[in-house]
Amino acid sequence: MTNMEPLRIKTIAEWHQLRYLPKPEHPLVSVINFENVTRLRQEEPKSIINDFYTIALKRSFKAKMRYGQQEYDFDEGVMFFISPGQVFSIEASKEIMHKGWSLLVHPDFLWNTPLAQKIKQYEYFSYAVHEALHLSEKEETMIAGIMQNIEYEYHSNIDKFSQDVIIAQLELLLTYSERFYQRQFITRKITNHQVLARLEVILSAYFDNDILVQNGLPTVQYVADALNVSPNYLSGLLKLLTGQSTQHHIHDKLIDKAKEKLSVTSLSVSEIAYGLGFEHPQSFSKLFKTKTNLSPLEFRQSFN
Repeated sequence: MTNMEPLRIKTIAEWHQLRYLPKPEHPLVSVINFENVTRLRQEEPKSIINDFYTIALKRSFKAKMRYGQQEYDFDEGVMFFISPGQVFSIEASKEIMHKGWSLLVHPDFLWNTPLAQKIKQYEYFSYAVHEALHLSEKEETMIAGIMQNIEYEYHSNIDKFSQDVIIAQLELLLTYSERFYQRQFITRKITNHQVLARLEVILSAYFDNDILVQNGLPTVQYVADALNVSPNYLSGLLKLLTGQSTQHHIHDKLIDKAKEKLSVTSLSVSEIAYGLGFEHPQSFSKLFKTKTNLSPLEFRQSFN
């Protein structure tokens, strides 16, 4: 493995070994108290890929973490979620002192349970690192308590109820996390409305530029990159603020631009469609009627 290649950690046992911890008591589930992780390896991997879910609650973590293309300085209590196969890296001194908990869950533990599919629907597993969940002290205590309940369960004698109890606790943790993210969207109104205002500026600039003809309609990924947020985070934010998806906002801006051209120019519908980045005028006309209940020509005629 070269220095540029991520280190792939396939099992929870390998993760324990990497962090100088004893072997896990359960091969597929582990709860780690970060006070027991006191040092990094002499040759710390540049980046890491885990083949299991990672849910971490960290406080006083004096290090920088890179997740995708984003960097975050964890100097306060935050919670973040990493899916199997996602790349991340940590930059810290060899001696690290931080508090918090981490829950590692291998997908095999969820096999043949409803949560195996449901966990993939929690969008915060694909949020960028700077979109971490900021918890209140009460919320931290609640999440830490659930993680400790999971730890207690696999410390006890394993019986036919053990997996069900752990999965129930995990699902409770994920549901609370969903609630806390919704709370975070609401309590950060000023920042979130700034994102909405920037979205308007970005879409206006795109639709007023020749790039529309060259590249077609802006994608959700393009808009998210321009706003420096992940697509799923942007989608969750917009749905809470406006009730509409990112794609809906893009189409609304498109229709506004189309209405302008239909009402103040003599361009044909086909010329307007091509000018708005459509390869086929029929696709433009179909979208326009879906959004307005009028065809482009009917809309134009309403001004005469």
